[in-house]
Amino acid sequence: MSHASRSSAELSVIVGLGATGLSCARYFQAAGMPFAMVDTRPAPPQLDAFRQLYPGVEVELGSLDAAIFNRASQIILSPGIALAEPAIARQLQRGIPVIGDIELFARAVNKPVISITGTNAKSTVTTLVAEMARAAGYQTQAGGNLGVPALDMLVQQPEADLFVLELSSFQLETTHTLHSAVATVLNISPDHMDRYESLQAYQAAKLRVYQHCLTAICNRDDALTVVPHTPKFLFTLGEPSENEFGLRGNGREVHLAFGEQLLLPVRDLPVAGRHYQANALASLAIGHAFGLPFEVMIAVLRQFTGLPHRCQLVRNRRGVKWYNDSKGTNVGATQAAIEGLGQHIQGKLILIAGGVGKQADFSPLLPAIQAYARHVVLIGESARELADLIDGRTPISFASSMDEAVQRCDAVVQSGDSVLLSPACASFDMFKNFEHRGEVFAEVVEQLP
Repeated sequence: MSHASRSSAELSVIVGLGATGLSCARYFQAAGMPFAMVDTRPAPPQLDAFRQLYPGVEVELGSLDAAIFNRASQIILSPGIALAEPAIARQLQRGIPVIGDIELFARAVNKPVISITGTNAKSTVTTLVAEMARAAGYQTQAGGNLGVPALDMLVQQPEADLFVLELSSFQLETTHTLHSAVATVLNISPDHMDRYESLQAYQAAKLRVYQHCLTAICNRDDALTVVPHTPKFLFTLGEPSENEFGLRGNGREVHLAFGEQLLLPVRDLPVAGRHYQANALASLAIGHAFGLPFEVMIAVLRQFTGLPHRCQLVRNRRGVKWYNDSKGTNVGATQAAIEGLGQHIQGKLILIAGGVGKQADFSPLLPAIQAYARHVVLIGESARELADLIDGRTPISFASSMDEAVQRCDAVVQSGDSVLLSPACASFDMFKNFEHRGEVFAEVVEQLP
């Protein structure tokens, strides 16, 4: 519908001038729909570029108590802002619809969508599934919480015939009408407990991905992901039953399998660890539910070497492997990385952990640290809390920089060991983001003599 044919009262107010907010602005501009922008920051980094691109668009800064909300026909909320924020809650009470960019995408898209969420492994599985679909001949766009914002994919790639979305719990809170061909919750462990009042509230946000989906993919090993929804496929690191994906031994070695059908020996996966085997099985289940052929998917699995900052091998030096898992920003991710790598190495792990804890309960890490770690180097805001948890069960040391952390690892490591940066925390106390943290780690490791 054109701008001119709409009533002047139909104003969409975008909250948050970040990557998501800018993608919403581009979408409304392309559709000829009036919009305004609100941001809590007095001077957001993108402000000058925004004003150049949209000179006539109203912008209110510094607060969410914007008078402009009184003229809004709908509010488009960036994922970083909670529905419980008082100014937003007041608009909901007034009956003003509050949605997000994924809901706008859902209303506009007319091609199949595969939707992927979970506490951990979303990006890896999203990338794998997209690669599998491309190899099968689909013009596939992947994005959402990963890479390209969902609305930009619609505007920039109208010829795409499949969209693979990585979705966060924050995005799902404001999504109501997304009809996915296949949807999955890969796993659920406590995360963002500074935003959610309980694990159940976080789980409820994640499970919204299954609304209106044709086929659900659930993790048999994680009851929090399973919904009473049919049809569905399950994946497991145990032995699969009929119509399940899992691990099956044939006497000599272990295979990825579908029911009784052996698909690929796990030794042929370029990425080691049980956590990655789970990612491969989930990707196979999603692709199979969508109708991708096994031989195409297996060929992709044989070649896929993983994503940056996800248990990425940085250097093999004097019999010691150094791994960058800076994307391990929560307890579940780090637990999976410790267990996944710890089971596959000759020696022990030297772990670098710590950062912004997001009010997480770190106690699930303790059994994995005791089982697989020789030494833990602690950094950032949560260092003391982690030290109190470990409480002498495993040797620890403290470091005030990544440079110092790497030096401390190098001082205690033994041949056959692996060093693992997997912080179980966000990075904002010491770094710009998790990517920056991983890049600094890799740089320092490369400089070791």
